[in-house]
Amino acid sequence: MRTTPEFDNVYRHGFARIAACTLPVTIADPAANADAVLAAARVCHDDAVAVAVFPELCLTGYAIEDLVLQDPVLDAVESAIERLVAASEDLLPMLVVGAPLRHRNRLYNCAVVIHRGELLGVAPKSYLPTYREFYERRWYAPGDDRSGEDIRVGDLEAPFGPDLLFEALDVPGLVVHAEVCEDMWVPIPPSSRAALAGATVLLNLSGSPITIARADDRTHLCHAQSLRCLAAYAYAAAGAGESTNDVSWDGQTMIYEAGNLLASTERFPEHPLMSVADVDLDRLRQDRLRQGTFDDNRRTDPSAFRTVHFAVEPPTSDVGLRRSLDRFPFVPDDPARLAQDCYEAFNIQVSGLVQRLRAIGGPKPVIGVSGGLDSTHALLVIARAMDRLGRPRSDILAYTMPGFATSDHTKSNAIAIAEAVGATIETIDIRPAATEILRGIDHPFSDGEPVHDITFENVQAGIRTDFLFRLANHNGGLVIGTSDMSELALGWATYGVGDHMSHYAVNTGVPKTLIQHLIRWVISHREGGEGSTQLSERAREVLQSVLDTEISPELVPVGEDGEIQSTEDRLGPYALHDFTLFHVLRYGMRPSKIAFLAAHAWRDQDAGAWPPGFPADDRYAYDLPTVVRWLQVFLKRYFAFAQFKRSAIPNGPKVTAAGSLSPRGDWRAPSDGNANAWLAELKAAFPELVED
Repeated sequence: MRTTPEFDNVYRHGFARIAACTLPVTIADPAANADAVLAAARVCHDDAVAVAVFPELCLTGYAIEDLVLQDPVLDAVESAIERLVAASEDLLPMLVVGAPLRHRNRLYNCAVVIHRGELLGVAPKSYLPTYREFYERRWYAPGDDRSGEDIRVGDLEAPFGPDLLFEALDVPGLVVHAEVCEDMWVPIPPSSRAALAGATVLLNLSGSPITIARADDRTHLCHAQSLRCLAAYAYAAAGAGESTNDVSWDGQTMIYEAGNLLASTERFPEHPLMSVADVDLDRLRQDRLRQGTFDDNRRTDPSAFRTVHFAVEPPTSDVGLRRSLDRFPFVPDDPARLAQDCYEAFNIQVSGLVQRLRAIGGPKPVIGVSGGLDSTHALLVIARAMDRLGRPRSDILAYTMPGFATSDHTKSNAIAIAEAVGATIETIDIRPAATEILRGIDHPFSDGEPVHDITFENVQAGIRTDFLFRLANHNGGLVIGTSDMSELALGWATYGVGDHMSHYAVNTGVPKTLIQHLIRWVISHREGGEGSTQLSERAREVLQSVLDTEISPELVPVGEDGEIQSTEDRLGPYALHDFTLFHVLRYGMRPSKIAFLAAHAWRDQDAGAWPPGFPADDRYAYDLPTVVRWLQVFLKRYFAFAQFKRSAIPNGPKVTAAGSLSPRGDWRAPSDGNANAWLAELKAAFPELVED
């Protein structure tokens, strides 16, 4: 399918392209340094960058010491700024460059903001380091007391002060603030107050000579500031060409977004480099809307800011997407992060179950095991919980309950994994009871007709749950639910007396795509490690067999073509549904934007990273029509159908930071809602693909 250039444009979907640039400087030569800035600015222009930040004092060099007080140098700075302003008229990016500027009786270390032939403003450095290798107060005045002023730079005049925000009129949510180096290192940086006032993109022009481990300190500060301020933080440090009389420089650049590293460059470069990333302004806005305490923090802050407006005039064509995307947003691509997430997720589930069992007198866990992903993982959680409680795993009462479509493969897997973990396992054939109910309600199947409708399916699901609850009554037990968060999102559970209900639901906060990796983690996590579940080699073999099995409810017998009932053939791929679920639940994202991101993430199976352990032979791709097709299904089921089931789910722990679907936790919604607004937005973007 061909899409319009406008649809493929990142600015249409709430992104703004930001660059953090470092470049070799020429000591005390503003004209040469302005040439270098312009060369980098033209590269940024060609790359559709909206905002480009450069290092501290890059028009002179940071380490020129007393030369900065020489009028020839300061005169040349003003001339260089005038030239940059004139040259910027035909350039896309806002340029934020470092320069020393005279103002009244003092000299200030400034961030100079230039765009489309205008000097938009000048933000002086607020906090001047005068300790260890730093000696800035010898030359400069702090600018924290200069709010509300104007400055003349040659023949130009502009607002001057630390109280400046720069808001784009044609890129919603792009509000820029600049601070300089040390400003980031104080307990309350100026950017914190700027973020409370509405800034979403925070810039830091840095000199920052390098010492051992200082790069890590900068990284921690940028990460923390972006996360705390729910903002993007772009950092550009001085590099090659700076004086090395007594210190050295590494030219570090990086861009963070709400705690996530979007881009960085190698350090100690000999040539210009830039970190470039597309910042998701919608995500930042959504985070601030949801975290009410962010704006509460503003209510008692006395800071006042002036806003300077400008127009980016971004391109409308396809300029690519400059950020990495996770195919599986619930499953990190980084091996260490995935291992940590699996460890935490598994132990969140275990700890929740341990507390519930301990609080109600230590009943025996009762679980139905099918040989599928969800019940297998729940059984592993129960086994670990029993270990933590010091109880024998034989107290786990596991039941496999074959019905009309249960395969020998899944049944044998269920028995094998239960035996391998040491649970007590019994088999209860539900077919006689199901046949009796079907006969009692005069269902055609009871007369031999091959009618496999929803009633036929739900009778089996209901009987299994009914057996489990009565077995729990009979044995002093607690029914452990196995349905996962993805199934709850889609309403893929039999309501009430069905797999929807249990006494405690350990999987309710875990999406399907993460469960697969949790099982892989258990397989690879050997005995004796923190949080480990002791398993035999036979158990690990069975777990691998479970992972290799087609996802199926096994409620409908195999057809004449020999094909088993496939959940994903009917509902759509869980990979796409979990992608949509993450972006709906975490960010309230527009369907067209979800389609845009999913198409980028899934269009090429050989591009980008896959989670560790994902079999190479099982990798796949989805085109845009496929993405839109299943996105429609998700929207209809999630918003217009499944909420009544989520409103009545049993207790279970929240696991992922993206949220849970418990009405007592992250997601509250009316059960009689509809999907009209979401489907209309999607249809406006894809009129030929979305059904009426």
